[in-house]
Amino acid sequence: MTNATPSPRRITVVGDALIDELRDEHGAREFVGGAALNVAVGLALLNQDVTLVAMLGDDEPASRIRAYLRDYGVRLVESPSEHGTSRAVSDRTDGEPRYEFNEAAKRRGIRFDDATRAALDAAELVVVSCFPFDDAAQYAALVEAISRPGDRLVVDGNPRSGMLADRDAFLANFEDFASRSLLVKIGDEDADLLLGDSLDAFVDRLLARDPGAVLATAGRDGATLHRAGERPIHADIVPLPGPIVDTMGAGDATLAAVVRHMVVGGVPTTNREWAQTLHEAMVIAAATVRHEGALLRMPHHDAEPAYPS
Repeated sequence: MTNATPSPRRITVVGDALIDELRDEHGAREFVGGAALNVAVGLALLNQDVTLVAMLGDDEPASRIRAYLRDYGVRLVESPSEHGTSRAVSDRTDGEPRYEFNEAAKRRGIRFDDATRAALDAAELVVVSCFPFDDAAQYAALVEAISRPGDRLVVDGNPRSGMLADRDAFLANFEDFASRSLLVKIGDEDADLLLGDSLDAFVDRLLARDPGAVLATAGRDGATLHRAGERPIHADIVPLPGPIVDTMGAGDATLAAVVRHMVVGGVPTTNREWAQTLHEAMVIAAATVRHEGALLRMPHHDAEPAYPS
């Protein structure tokens, strides 16, 4: 007997879509990207029914982004941009990447019109990633537009220093939205940028706001799932064949994998269920970083390590 493939679930992702320009000693290359877009496409690759709400300009880069989303079966609800389509430049010519953002990225915003509200209302789960939490009007509109918040919100702040206009406002609104969410994802770079403190300190602050769970990612140190009153669940980076090529999409792939499990198998309730969920996410992240760009990748079946007993 074969197991039936679970039916896809309706997920709406709200956030950014942009062109990632990578510069290194080999020259410059462009990829369709953005944290929210990466999560949306990743979920589509994981066989979910996905809508992306994002801002695009009236220009050639926007046409590329639209075509890319069509290729992966992601519906798009557009917000217009008078400054064109967002662009992020990652300069890696001398070691650690340096990021620069164009005016559109710095002034990004979502129009909460009827189409956006319909996409939010239709979703079983709403994922918010790289949203301008430091814009008071944008945040108020986001909260007002999400009817039935209940148990269907996931958030990844994804602050970027080059796009951050008001750190304190971003932190306050992000923490407020976290308190409304089933799952909050943060990284060690987020803690440093928003708090000037450790990842553990940020986790403690968020747990005090009583979210469902906090997923803390720490690069080569893996990921840890925190719930109030429960012991943390940790998953190490998973070794796979081949060199690590590009870590840009690791966090977004991790989030997409966890969200997929939450909608298909239900939100994990036991430590073992969370451990298996994190392990599966780490396998997908490990496959993703073995390719250039941020597109979610699945490991070859014979390369996937077994779930630890």
